[in-house]
Order: sequence, then structure tokens, then C-alpha cells
Amino acid sequence: QVQVMESGGGLVQAGGSLRLSCTASGLSFDNVAMGWFRQAPGKEREGVSCINSESGFTRYEESVKGRFTISRDNAKNTLYLQMNSLQPNDTAIYTCATGRFGFCVGLDGSGFLFWGQGTQVTVSS
Repeated sequence: QVQVMESGGGLVQAGGSLRLSCTASGLSFDNVAMGWFRQAPGKEREGVSCINSESGFTRYEESVKGRFTISRDNAKNTLYLQMNSLQPNDTAIYTCATGRFGFCVGLDGSGFLFWGQGTQVTVSS
């Protein structure tokens, strides 16, 4: 049984930083791409970032480029999202997901199979 769990969300002031973590069990973590998604109140889910199984390739949604960094530690079955220079419009529930393949196929969600419950990130102005 695959389990995906996020942690690290919280309340932060604009300009601050947070690091999200995501652990996945019940699968060969080092064989799959991983992704981060977010959903703000009243908005559709959007892809934030993804990373290939061996960390050689990453992809970011335009608004987070230069501020967010995705990484993974395959030895720990853990995915990370370092978020710097946070802004109020980054407020959302952040969810991680396991890829269907070893490489990123995009950020629309269709290339991802198992999803966590999400962690709330709130950025105050």
C-alpha cells in the first residue's frame, strides 16, 4: 500500500521561507518522478514543480522559478520543496504526488499516481 505524507507547512510572513517535506512508502521511490502541487481557496489545483527519479531534471511553474527549489533524497524516500521569498499569493494547500514514470511528464497532474493529503501554507502580508 502506497502512502504519501507531507509536512512542514505553516504560517509565515511575506518574504519568509519554509521547507516542505514529503515521504512516500510502499513503492520504489527511486524509480519514480515526484511532484509538488498546490490549491488555493477558490482556485483549481496547479502544478508547482517536479523532479525526475535521479534528480537530473527539474521543472517549475513560472511564478515560482528562482524562489522555490525541489530536491529529493532517495536514500530517505523523501521529497523536499524549499520555498523562499514567499508571497501572500503562495498561500495554498501543498500536496506531493508520485509520478507514473521516472521522468516528469508535465505539471498538469495526469502524470502522477499517488497523492498525499496536503499541508497548509499561509503567507501573511
